[in-house]
Amino acid sequence: MKYDVIVIGGGPSGLMASVAAAEHGASVLLLDKGNKLGRKLAISGGGRCNVTNRLPLDELIKFIPGNGKFLYSAFNIFNNEDIISFFEGLGIRLKEEDHGRMFPVTDDAKSVVNALLNKVKELNVNIQVNTPVEKVLYEDGVVQGVLLKSNEKILSSNVIVAVGGKSVPHTGSTGDGYAWAEDGGHTITELYPTEVPLTSNEPFIQNKELQGLSLRDVALSVLNPKGKVIKTHRWDMIFTHIGLSGPAVLRCSQYVVKALKKFNAQFIPLQIDAVPDQNEEELYREHMKLAKDESKKAIKNIWKGKVPERYMLFLLERAELSPDTTYAHLSKEKVREYVRSLKQFRVAVDGTLPIDKAFVTGGGVSLKEIHPKEMASKFTQGLYFCGEVLDIHGYTGGYNITSAFVTGFTAGKSAAER
Repeated sequence: MKYDVIVIGGGPSGLMASVAAAEHGASVLLLDKGNKLGRKLAISGGGRCNVTNRLPLDELIKFIPGNGKFLYSAFNIFNNEDIISFFEGLGIRLKEEDHGRMFPVTDDAKSVVNALLNKVKELNVNIQVNTPVEKVLYEDGVVQGVLLKSNEKILSSNVIVAVGGKSVPHTGSTGDGYAWAEDGGHTITELYPTEVPLTSNEPFIQNKELQGLSLRDVALSVLNPKGKVIKTHRWDMIFTHIGLSGPAVLRCSQYVVKALKKFNAQFIPLQIDAVPDQNEEELYREHMKLAKDESKKAIKNIWKGKVPERYMLFLLERAELSPDTTYAHLSKEKVREYVRSLKQFRVAVDGTLPIDKAFVTGGGVSLKEIHPKEMASKFTQGLYFCGEVLDIHGYTGGYNITSAFVTGFTAGKSAAER
């Protein structure tokens, strides 16, 4: 049988592309090599499914540092408010949390996945799982269909590649789409991990001195080898057995990857400001006043609360200040040193976990070769791309999934109209 549109990949962008194509009158075949659809959606947002982000578009684009501006045309067709309306139309009530993140009221990703799958089935999309594609078929710069690994050919004049990047491979994203894109004349920009934990050889990391310790609302800065700030993100972080993780670290990770390469450096310094709302002098005076006001007490008992006790004791030791010191024996110089480390404690990071352990893939199909209003190839008629296979990436917080839904809808609509 011949279909108007074949969608390869049953993740967020592929499912949305299938819905859009079917709603615009196309007969649609959705192929996925795995045994079930929506696997990446089911684990997103820690299993709660962060379906989109409600920030105004200009703000939202800033949180997609990997070529987010390319999405402006697609946002004119289908945007974050449309995503919210779409899911609420499927009976999924949403709630807004911090930083504009939108979650289902159920706090269960399965409810979102099931609603989306029901919509796809209701639109009579033909779904074939456990059906890996060998390649996309082209002739004279025009799409002809796909060849399955089983050697079966399925004909169509429109193929949408929605197979993801190389991150979270257990959901099926293993980079299959890059070869098909290259066969269609496209360039793949360099792939690298983003939104990924960082590694460090610092002795205190290797000795697991702070393993499992979380710091809330820190300002984390990526520095160049000369100590100049490249990028700062303010959010939570955690020390791990191999380095650093948590939202602030994940957001900084792509800047670490780029800086290591740009400066050909063995490591890049990260600076932790654990008390971003006060400057060093204010902190110094506050600590001295607290110590003076309760001069008989040990500093460990009067300074706690500013940062977690474990972190305080760790920094006191580095400043060579005994936690049992009282005001009478306090060295002002060492207090300044301690306070300085609260504001600018540095960790040398030497890399990241590999791309298959990253939440998001940086790089992908070059956007110079894609029509932004259609997500269509500039080289091959009937070829479309959407989702993470494209060279677009955002921070965690609903930005990547927004990009997936928006590019998916645009590709599906365009393919159906063609």
